[in-house]
Order: sequence, then C-alpha cells, then structure tokens
Amino acid sequence: MRKCPYCDFYSVAGREHLIDAYVLALKAELSQVRREIGPVSLRSIFIGGGTPTVLPSGEIAGLLDLCRELFAVEPDAEITCECNPGTVDAVALRDLKAAGVNRLSIGVQSFRDEELRFLERVHTAAEGRETVLQAREVGFERVSLDLIYCLPGQTRAQWEATLGEAVALEPDHLSAYCLQIEEGTRLAERLVTRRSGYQSRHCLLPMPEDEQAELYLRTADVLREAGFEQYEVSSYARPGAECKHNLTYWHNEPYLGVGASAWSFVDGERRQNAADVEAYVASWEAREPAIAYREHCAGAQAANETLMMGLRLREGLDLEAFRERHAVDLVHERGGTIGALVSGGLATLAGGRLALTTAGLAIAAEITTALAFAEEE
Repeated sequence: MRKCPYCDFYSVAGREHLIDAYVLALKAELSQVRREIGPVSLRSIFIGGGTPTVLPSGEIAGLLDLCRELFAVEPDAEITCECNPGTVDAVALRDLKAAGVNRLSIGVQSFRDEELRFLERVHTAAEGRETVLQAREVGFERVSLDLIYCLPGQTRAQWEATLGEAVALEPDHLSAYCLQIEEGTRLAERLVTRRSGYQSRHCLLPMPEDEQAELYLRTADVLREAGFEQYEVSSYARPGAECKHNLTYWHNEPYLGVGASAWSFVDGERRQNAADVEAYVASWEAREPAIAYREHCAGAQAANETLMMGLRLREGLDLEAFRERHAVDLVHERGGTIGALVSGGLATLAGGRLALTTAGLAIAAEITTALAFAEEE
C-alpha cells in the first residue's frame, strides 16, 4: 500500500504489522464510548479513511458485530465501506456484504489510465470498471463512485469521457471532487506558480480557476441529464440514494469518530484522536483515550459552522432552525448580502430556506465567508 500524492488526510502505508493491535484499540475505544454516552441509536456507520479494506474482512465483520452489541443500530441503518479497485476482489466484496455492509463507496477517481498514473493510483481503468461490476454481481444495490477532476492539463472532453463511463456503470451515487493541491502533499512539492518563471518536466501548474468553474458547472449539467440530482457541493445521487452518513455532517448533527485521527462532535464538543497510529495504539494499550484535541463550539463559531455546512447542501439552510439553534435571524443580520446574492443569481430565498444555485455552489466557500459572523480570538 502507498499514500496518494494529493491526499492531505491522515493516512499511512506500510503499517500492516500493527493491524491486530489497531483492531484491539478500536474495540477498546468503542467500548469506552459506550460507557460515556450509553446505548445511543445509530442510523449510519461509515468505514472509511485511506483504504479500510486493508483490514481483513473478518476484522471488519467483528467491528460491526461489536457496534451492534454496544449500540442500537437501526434495522435500516446505512452501513458504508470505502474500497479501492485493485485492493479488493469478488471474495472480499462478498465477505463485506455478509458482514452487513449495504453500501460501497469505490474510489475509482478516473477512467483514464494516464490520469490514474498521475494520481499514483494502484489500479487501472479496467480494474475500476471490474470492481464496480463485481460489486453488483455479489449483490450490492447501493454503489457510490468517487471521481477527481480539474487535473493539470485535463480537457473538458477527457473529463466528460470519465463522467460518461461512470454513468454507464449505473451507480446510484457519485462524488466528484475538484483536485485541491494541499500543502504538505507530494503534489504540492511539484507545484509551480506562474510568477516563478521556472518550470521543469517534474513541475505542474494547477488548472486555472475559470476552467475549474467551467468543469464544475458542466459536471452538474451532465449528471442532471443522466438522472442524478446534485444535493451537495460535490455529491450527486439518484432520487432517494443520498448518503445518510454525510448528511449528518452537513446538517451539523452529532457524530462519533473512532480510530487514529478520527473526529467526533457530541454535546457541542468537537474532538480529534491522535493523528498517529502508533500513538493511538499505545494510548489504548495503556487504557487511556487517545484524544489529542478538543474544543467546545458555541457562539459565532457554532453559528458559522452550521452556516457553512448548510450552504453546501442544495436544499440550503433552514432559517428558522438556524434562528432557534443560534439565536440569530440571518436574514435580518445579513439582509443586504443575501439580497445581492439573490439578485446576482447565486442564491434563492424561498420557503424559509436560503439555498445556493449551481453557480453559487461553485463559490460556496466565498459566499460563506461573506455571510459569516466575527468570532472572538
């Protein structure tokens, strides 16, 4: 296994010798969480982060069994597992289904081998197609594909070809992410700005922002024509196939995260586990929680988080719920800005909701900043 050059999330490769100890630590943390919050009801479980299928399918099954023992997992709970082509086969997929996984999120990323090589993926386009077909053959009814676009030098025709192949495989959900070259990644080390005046064959230039915006709008058009509804900035689903788990984040509702670097949000407190597998394992071997960061979210900070998450959704922000939760009348406080957004075709204000249009979703971060409230230092 190896880490992708564009990934800025915590993940590591070459730690297979820690799998047994890591699984024991996960079980210890789940048991501790149960003691803290009781037998809460779970409507979704998401097994993700890097390539979770590096764990033997029997270990994943054991973790899901423990979740059912400790918590009230709802009968129709959405149970998702991320997987990558080239790392699973029909046997592994069948085992995941038998363990209770009922939704797969497959990291295809592209259906062009040249782009997959640039992204340093371990699979080919053919293997991506085969994994999707195998998932259907073993009985997965809910399949989501992850795609990445806005690669340096990528053309509109190339991206549309990948979209067309994805649609032809008949997933019920697609996540399309514009490539972000983040600090600290291997891609960032190759980044060249136009001001530098220097470029070698090992360097790259990011796609210009106007071309990124064009591809973003085109993505929405192509997928709408294929029967997908855009329900979040980067997420598209056939009716009724929206990801329940991710909607929890975007509605800024409580969630539990277990594992190295995992985040949780419970009772207004946001916390993160140690972003280090060895440190995480060592903490639980010493029977100590591996929490590295925690903060209580309140006031303007909490309001801004609800605002940011809500405006990512096509359904928009429920203004009355926002007022009740944060004691802020957004229309009263930001009426001028909201009016300008509506008149400019970037937002709609109707039915008690403030929602961004497709053009507005393309610049959701900038709009959120314009509407945000000043936070205390």
